[in-house]
Amino acid sequence: MTSGTEQREQTAFARSARALRPSMIGREFRPENAGEPYRHLSLIPRSLLIGAEIRGVDLAEDLAPEVLAELKRALLEWKVLFFRGQKLTARKHADVARHWGELEDHPFLPKAEIPEVVRLEHDATRPGTENIWHSDVSFSPTPPLGSMLRAVTVPALGGDTLWADMHAAYQGLPEDVRELIDGLTALHEIPTVTAEAAGEVAKNMREARARFQPVEHPVVRTHPETGRKLLYVNPVFTTAIVGLAPRESEELLDLLFRQATLPEYQVRFRWEPGSVAFWDNRATQHYAVSDYFPDFRLMERVTIIGDRPY
Repeated sequence: MTSGTEQREQTAFARSARALRPSMIGREFRPENAGEPYRHLSLIPRSLLIGAEIRGVDLAEDLAPEVLAELKRALLEWKVLFFRGQKLTARKHADVARHWGELEDHPFLPKAEIPEVVRLEHDATRPGTENIWHSDVSFSPTPPLGSMLRAVTVPALGGDTLWADMHAAYQGLPEDVRELIDGLTALHEIPTVTAEAAGEVAKNMREARARFQPVEHPVVRTHPETGRKLLYVNPVFTTAIVGLAPRESEELLDLLFRQATLPEYQVRFRWEPGSVAFWDNRATQHYAVSDYFPDFRLMERVTIIGDRPY
């Protein structure tokens, strides 16, 4: 005879063993005002669901109020915006992002010319480590509203980035799983770094982990501007679901993590020098493909402080 805990664990295991398949097409996940014309910029969708390229906007210039308003609407509608051929300094990069809010000073990543700009530099001695689905800085009590990433130097081949729409990922779950996770919370924290790990980033991570206590966020958060439900767990920073037995938590998280990996919920971007991607960090996860090793890749990123998920 099995206990109630064992039965729940078996149920969670059965859920995680299901073959996940997207249950709806992309158009059903678009905002209610999708399709309204943009009069002050050119917007080219890169999928039916997520991602659009913006043309006719020079981010190095002062943005007119009407252009900025349409960019803010486009970010909510398409979740990630792409720009080509931008000529930005680190300071101007930060200035553009400030239109959306206060900028974060990241607690452990290397910095560029100013502390608000993170420098992501990889080569034969520093291979890429961002090749895992994640939402930036979800270990913070107030995770970022958005992130703006700029390509400085890119490899001849490889190094693309993918984004996944986490509203679609939530909606695509079986109904009984959605009912199960609504109202649950999960722990988010900075990953453990072993004492033997060397380098400035490892040192900074150990110090930051001592300062940042684990935080609880809803497994399903509500977007503060669109009101849409979003799956908000990721394999980098989410360690457990509160109130579940360890095995049940692990199996359920495995199922939820895999939702971001479904291609129907994704868009893929090929970088060029001067390319910029700006994503809604509340509504997406992303994955940086590390297929360019040992070539050199240099990116710079700013993140905009958000609010406490609910």
